[in-house]
Amino acid sequence: KALQQVVPRLQKNLDAPMVIVQHMPVGFTETLANRLNELSEVTVKEAADGDVLTKGTVYVAKGGSQLRVVKRNGTFVLAVTDEPARNALRPCADILYESLLESEYDDITCVVLTGMGRDGTVGIKQLNDKRNIYVIGQEASTCTVYGMPRALQEAGLADEMLPLEEVAGAIIENVGVR
Repeated sequence: KALQQVVPRLQKNLDAPMVIVQHMPVGFTETLANRLNELSEVTVKEAADGDVLTKGTVYVAKGGSQLRVVKRNGTFVLAVTDEPARNALRPCADILYESLLESEYDDITCVVLTGMGRDGTVGIKQLNDKRNIYVIGQEASTCTVYGMPRALQEAGLADEMLPLEEVAGAIIENVGVR
C-alpha cells in the first residue's frame, strides 16, 4: 500500500529510472507492477533480464529472484539472477544497492519505506562510502512496520525522514523532471 501512495504521484517525465525491491514471492510482483502501472503516469513494469534502464520508467524486482544493475555492451541494464536469498530475502535491496557501486550514475537517490528488518541498510552504507547519494526514509508515524526505515535512521544514513505522503515530492525534487 505504501507504494500505491508514492509511485502514482511521480510525474511521467521523471528524469531518472526507478528500481523497486519489494519483498514478495514469485508471481506477486508482476501483479503489483501491473496495478501500479494502471494507477500511474510513469510506466511501471516487472523487471526483466536485459531491460535497459529508461528515465520515467519504474522497474519492480521480480519475486523469487535477485536484481542487479550491470553494464552490458556499454549500456546499463537490469540483470535478473537466480542468486540465493540473502538474509532470507529474494529479492534483496542490499544486492541491488551493491550493484550500483560500479555504476556511472552521478547521483543516486535511495528510498526506504515501511518494512520489517534491515534490508537496504548495508547496501546504502556501501554506496554512501563511495558514491554521491541522497537517502529518504519513511517517517515512523506513517509506517506500518518501522523496521527498515529505523535501521536506516539509526545507522545515520538518512538525509531526511518524511511522512509517506511527502516521499514522492522528495523523489521528484532530488531526481528532477525532463
